[in-house]
Amino acid sequence: MKNRRQFLRNIALSPLALSIAPLSTKAENTKVETDLSMCDKTTLDFYGMGPFYTPNAPMLEDHQLAATDEVGTRMIISGRVYNLECSQYIPNTLIDIWHADDAGAYDNEGFNLRGRVYSNEQGFYMFETILPGKYLNGSQFRPAHIHFRITPPGFDRLITQLYFEGDSDIPADAAASITEGEYDASHRIIPLSENADGKLEGTWDIIINGEGIETSTTDLHLDRGMLYNVNPNPFSTSVLIKYGVFNKAKVSLSVYDMQGRLVAVLEERVLSPDKYEAAWKPDSSLAGGHYFVVLKINELQVHYQRIMRTY
Repeated sequence: MKNRRQFLRNIALSPLALSIAPLSTKAENTKVETDLSMCDKTTLDFYGMGPFYTPNAPMLEDHQLAATDEVGTRMIISGRVYNLECSQYIPNTLIDIWHADDAGAYDNEGFNLRGRVYSNEQGFYMFETILPGKYLNGSQFRPAHIHFRITPPGFDRLITQLYFEGDSDIPADAAASITEGEYDASHRIIPLSENADGKLEGTWDIIINGEGIETSTTDLHLDRGMLYNVNPNPFSTSVLIKYGVFNKAKVSLSVYDMQGRLVAVLEERVLSPDKYEAAWKPDSSLAGGHYFVVLKINELQVHYQRIMRTY
């Protein structure tokens, strides 16, 4: 943990150091954002499924929950599905998603802003939609929220809701304001940031009872290494990935597509504690779309980030 703290302090206050090849000596202040959960079990929501669930929603096409002409602020949510110990990621988890439109209304006759997606072979999921609008619940507006019905293979489903930091209606909401117990919403209130396309982005890892593929021990948090800058994102021809290693270890930096297939290995060797960078310049034949950059330390995945290739 000491190495990580020192690294974060260096990133915030000093120029970047040497990498696999010498890096620029130009000073660069980089904001470090961590998106890994601390292995807190995904809890039920106090309001449960609510009155607006519609069964048999269609599977998402191209990960689009909201049509391109849907009114509202565009938003991308992505993450990974883990078991309760965060030691396994869980592929093929069915994630049913629904929420209100920009005006706070649900489509109760069709399937607008309703859909389903599976976590891929690496346990990742993502979808693009709009920021949900608010609606009155009695005399109080409900905060913006997204409903989830999550079913891992062979295990019980979990029904819950996701909220967003900075929403002024969270403190007075009967569900979103709960901070302990079975319905604790604390780890279901996530930050949103604006990407280079002007879309909001949020990361939410789902931690649920299930069995999957070994990925790490419970100590998977950022004490081994981390991705700290990926730029530009979105990108067209090349993206630069900057990462740190905190102890001498075998390091792997790889890229996976949305189906969980390995498309590139950017680094795979033993590295000493330091700051590094790697450039990914995919072949022009590689399709545009969403990908995940994955950092592994001694075969344990410690960090990931979603990136998007455009043309």
